[in-house]
This record gives sequence, C-alpha cells and structure tokens, in this order.
Amino acid sequence: METMTANSISATTALHWFQNCAETYRQHKDELTELDAAIGDADHGANMNRGFNAVEGKLADLKDKDIGTIFKTVAMTLISTVGGASGPLYGTFFLQAASHAIGKTALTQEELGTAFSAGLQGLMNRGKASVSEKTMVDALVPALEALKTIEHDSLPAALERAVAAAKKGADSTVPLVATKGRASYLGDRSAGHLDPGAASSVLLLEALQQAVHSPA
Repeated sequence: METMTANSISATTALHWFQNCAETYRQHKDELTELDAAIGDADHGANMNRGFNAVEGKLADLKDKDIGTIFKTVAMTLISTVGGASGPLYGTFFLQAASHAIGKTALTQEELGTAFSAGLQGLMNRGKASVSEKTMVDALVPALEALKTIEHDSLPAALERAVAAAKKGADSTVPLVATKGRASYLGDRSAGHLDPGAASSVLLLEALQQAVHSPA
C-alpha cells in the first residue's frame, strides 16, 4: 500500500498529474497555439495536446508501476509523438528525472526536487539554453529553485511557490529577444511576446499542484 505525507508524492499522484496534464493541454491548446503563432510555427498547442493525449492512453497500464517507470514511459511517449523541439525537450526532462525515481513508489519533497533538477539539467543540455534566452528554461529554473525545501515546509506550499515563480519567469520572457529556437529567426521582432514553451511549463507545474492538492 502506498504511503504519502504532506512532503511526498505517490505513484498514484504522479498518474493523476499526467491525467491533469492531458486535460490541461486540451483546454489550453488554442492559447498555446496563438502564442506560438506570434513567434514560432503555430504548432506548440497541438503538439502538447497530441503528446499528452498519447500519455493519457498509457496511464491505465502504468497503475502499480514505480514512479521511475511512469516518468520513463511519459518521456518516451512525448519524444515519439510530439513534434518540434518540445517533444525532445520535455521528453529529456522526464527521462533524466526517471533515473532518480527508479523503483520508488513515492518521492519525498527533496527526492522530487533532485529528480526535477536532473531533468532540468538534461533539458538545458539538450536545448543548449540558459536563463534569459526566451525559452521554457526561464520558467523552470526559478520554479525548481522555489521548490527547494525550507524550514517547516510542505510539498503543497513548495509547489505554490514553484508555480508562482514559474509564472513570474514566464512573464519575464515577454520583453526578451529570443536567441534560441524558431523565435530567434525573428530577431528583435520576437520581443513583446510570451514564450509558448515557458507558458506550457507553467501549465505542467499547475497540473502537478492540482494533483497534490487532490490526489484521488
């Protein structure tokens, strides 16, 4: 039987997270596409929706699996079904995170932070991106910094900080000139637009926050 405290997530909660992701990206598909139309290929919403619809189709087979297996399955599904750069990047995130969750049916807040940090480093290495280059990194770096444990902490409180930091980070991409990806082709014209990858990263964390608050 799985155990879960205020400072950990169970494998069941992880599955709930990815169910929430599928629903979230369905709801925000047009919004992400509109953001991407301004500075990209206008396919980010459709790509994320397609990828997590495919993930959703595999969740039933992942019941009773450890979190490492869940993350790895999500990673490989996204890599194989999501077009553009977002599939390999999000896939790399979960693939690297999976290596720190192998055999575990629950992750403490500290273990989750370690797994996510490994995922972020893999994503940054894959995309060769750093903060202030108008990418999803601008949302994820401050979010994972905010997720770090502080005294008398709880995972819900940490996730609240992380989501707030991700939103602030995503907003910080608006005035930036893109130097990575399709948006970089626009040069100065990329300024004034919210980065779609940063926006989808916020949605990813909000879906996790929702799963932790309602882990049914």
